[in-house]
Amino acid sequence: MSDTVEPTAASPGQGKLQRNLGLTTAIALGVGTTVGSGIFTSVGAVAGAAGTPLLAVAAFLVGGLIMVPQILLYCEFSTAYTESGGQVVYFREAGWSFPSMFMSWSCYWATDPVGIATMTLTVVNYAAYFTGWGGNTGRLVGCALIVFFTWLHVCHKKAGATWQDFITAAKIVPFIVLVGIGLFFVNGDNYSSRTSDAVAASSPLLAIVTGVALTTWAYDGMQTSVTMAGEIENPRRNMPIALIGTVVLVTLLYTGLAAAAVGLVDIGSLAGSDAPVAAAFSQIPGIGSNAGTIAAVLAVVVVVGSLSSLIMFQARMQMKAAEEGYWWRSWAKIHPKYNTPATAMLWQSGLALVLVWFSTIQQLLGLFTLIVLLRNALLFCAWFKLRRKENYRPTWRAPFGPVTAVLAIVPSLILMVSTFFDAPVESVGAGLLALASAVPFYYRWRRVNADVIEGAERARNARILGEVDARVAPHSTEGGTW
Repeated sequence: MSDTVEPTAASPGQGKLQRNLGLTTAIALGVGTTVGSGIFTSVGAVAGAAGTPLLAVAAFLVGGLIMVPQILLYCEFSTAYTESGGQVVYFREAGWSFPSMFMSWSCYWATDPVGIATMTLTVVNYAAYFTGWGGNTGRLVGCALIVFFTWLHVCHKKAGATWQDFITAAKIVPFIVLVGIGLFFVNGDNYSSRTSDAVAASSPLLAIVTGVALTTWAYDGMQTSVTMAGEIENPRRNMPIALIGTVVLVTLLYTGLAAAAVGLVDIGSLAGSDAPVAAAFSQIPGIGSNAGTIAAVLAVVVVVGSLSSLIMFQARMQMKAAEEGYWWRSWAKIHPKYNTPATAMLWQSGLALVLVWFSTIQQLLGLFTLIVLLRNALLFCAWFKLRRKENYRPTWRAPFGPVTAVLAIVPSLILMVSTFFDAPVESVGAGLLALASAVPFYYRWRRVNADVIEGAERARNARILGEVDARVAPHSTEGGTW
């Protein structure tokens, strides 16, 4: 395979996405995006919903396990279609042009800048522990972070990847150390405590389903690397390793953290705490009153890493949609000097800056969860269509294909229904608005970008058939199964 990925609608002077990011960066993208603000807020919320320590730990374990079938399907998708764009590409190849367009549409209006703004506000909140910055001062600092990371990932892609590798290691290692120490000092009596929540007491199954739903924000992001698959070296080998490694590492980390937290402090106190991680680790001898400081430092490092990761990869969705004709054309442009989707990245960060000033974390999270679960359920349904296509030749296949697909779809549907009834009315309304507003733009772009859509389809089919021929050739360098 070529070392570059040609943009579909390339024009003179336009750059190209370079396939120059290694396995380490692919893993750092997945782990770095996933382990963010969600784990600091969800521990207490899950504890309150689950009602007992064992159900709280089980909720995090099940939350990770239900991601496994999804990740296995992503491994398959990413070795069949090794280009940037992720879910936009998979829906497109299934022949589902509206879901493909809705993927990029909902990412832009409901999840991606929303995620950046949420991470930014979380960094500001934790940094205030040391600085006292709040209100407009804190928001200005948050906006400065967005501007800095946008500049880094637009103008210095390789340096940005190196930074992402470093910050991911810097935030994961302390987490692992704290979990190990915490498990050593747990109080066995805390495992028999329970909250006064009536739902948890009367229906353990409902309690654990609610708890698992609350882990969605904490676990989302493990599939991140597929969005930049066109820039990952040797994707048919590296993508499965990165995806499976991410889901294993994050699930073990989160389950271990939950087990330590509910063992260090009684679950009622954990559920009622505004800083559950700090409350738990304050029970470790030698940490005590310093727990708040340690948790705040760790939170700032963790969330800054996630913020950087989001800015690095997310805009590839809109870039790909623009290449296919289902977005504003200028967003497809690859910068001729920096070889990054600069226009799409600037628009993404621009909206995030607005959200930082006019939104709260609580408003943003309800919308995020509902949209993510809806898209997931639709995407995994597409597997049944893709597997019948002539050009669908993945070099890595999910075991027990149909069963794995069903196991990926059903939990997403269950959690979506649970979230739909549980989320604030305004979040549900905003989600429905995001869906309805996509329809007129979809038909408009089909009309005004008909030439781009037709040209992209011709170029895509020629490229994919060429890749298939190369893979079955005797001396193919990209073939084989990992």
